[in-house]
Amino acid sequence: MNALLKNEDDLSRDQLDELAARAEEILAGCRRAGASQSEVGLSVDRGIDVSVRLGEVETVVHTRDRGVSVTVYFGMRKGSANTADLAPGSIAATIEHACAIARHTEPDPCAGLADASRLAREFPDLDLWHPWELSAERAIEIGVACEAAGRASEPRISNSDGAQVSNSASLSVYANSNGFVGRERGTRHMVSCSLVGEDEKGMQRDYWYSSVRAPADLEDVEAIGRHAAARTVARLGARALTTRDCPVLFIPEVARGLIGHFVSAVSGGSLYRRASFLLDQLGQPVFPDWMQIIERPHLTRGQGSSTFDAEGVATTESPLVADGKLTRYVLGSYSARKLGLESTGNAGGVHNLEVATGGKSLPELVREMRSGFVVTEVLGQGVNIVSGDYSRGAAGFWVENGEVAYPVEEVTIAGNLKAMLRNIREVGADVDVRSHILTGSILVDRMTVAGG
Repeated sequence: MNALLKNEDDLSRDQLDELAARAEEILAGCRRAGASQSEVGLSVDRGIDVSVRLGEVETVVHTRDRGVSVTVYFGMRKGSANTADLAPGSIAATIEHACAIARHTEPDPCAGLADASRLAREFPDLDLWHPWELSAERAIEIGVACEAAGRASEPRISNSDGAQVSNSASLSVYANSNGFVGRERGTRHMVSCSLVGEDEKGMQRDYWYSSVRAPADLEDVEAIGRHAAARTVARLGARALTTRDCPVLFIPEVARGLIGHFVSAVSGGSLYRRASFLLDQLGQPVFPDWMQIIERPHLTRGQGSSTFDAEGVATTESPLVADGKLTRYVLGSYSARKLGLESTGNAGGVHNLEVATGGKSLPELVREMRSGFVVTEVLGQGVNIVSGDYSRGAAGFWVENGEVAYPVEEVTIAGNLKAMLRNIREVGADVDVRSHILTGSILVDRMTVAGG
């Protein structure tokens, strides 16, 4: 580790110590105010975000944010308040506001901290901290190089929506009156490019990006631009389709949305409100019997890695789907109590959900599909988690005889999520690692594709 990063590493640890000490002070203040239980979250974030377009700088934004959230419980009454000011007077006022809210709130028998026996006690290093001292000048150089490579790689690229370069570093502490103090630090770095192509039939737009924990893991910036250009040019000449039922293949960055809808349907809030198309499905087949989905919260450099959830509950590797059957729900402490169950360590969401894949690449899945629609983009919000009805605008490519025939736009894909999940034929090996939902392309046997 070079001296600069060593200093950055030491500084971040010192800041975490300071945040932890401040958290203990806040909890003590909550006790003095009469709270029977309390919890506090403190965060400090800094970063830079630069955008360029047509070789010129558009924006340079430096961010330095901090925040404190305080939650108190007076028996079964809960109150929360927030502030961005860490000064003692502001902290005292925030505690007072949280207590006032709690005293005027109706009792809720499910309110309260997580079970103390479930709190994390071990905190392995997940390799999430890779600070990058990125100057605005260097970020501009990277953005200009990325965009220029894309524009130069294809003569049909006529314009640009620009390139963006950003990095951020976040420090946070969560503590509660059950004696838990958890510290986290993480970095994220991103380079993206969006280009416009044009031919005699009109214009199209597409993009590409790389998002990582460590700057050394970023894709080559010029390759990002060239990939954005290739994707854009491939969409030129897009046409609509007549309405038909056919297989639909979702590329990874779209496929993870399907898995996200499934997660929403098996999450506590949807379940205890009876607002899910997957009510009472625990232990039942939801996917094909070969399907496996495992939560792996301790992946090194994972986008969703963490040793504890938003309530301090220890995260553990565990299946969500085994042999196609739903093995558990996605629960925090409150939703678990509402359902008469235990927390699954998912307050705040899932951590690195890994969908088991087959061995086939995207081109191999296209050949297997023979005739159907490859979805590269979805539009709109036409997903009903209560009924499972799914209807979204889409763009992509039509496939004939196992080969891409032409690009497609202005169509709608429709089905019901319950049937779609059960009718998944295969998951590709082309896993997209830029998200906390890790999946390859997903081939669904049959959906309705509606065109003009």
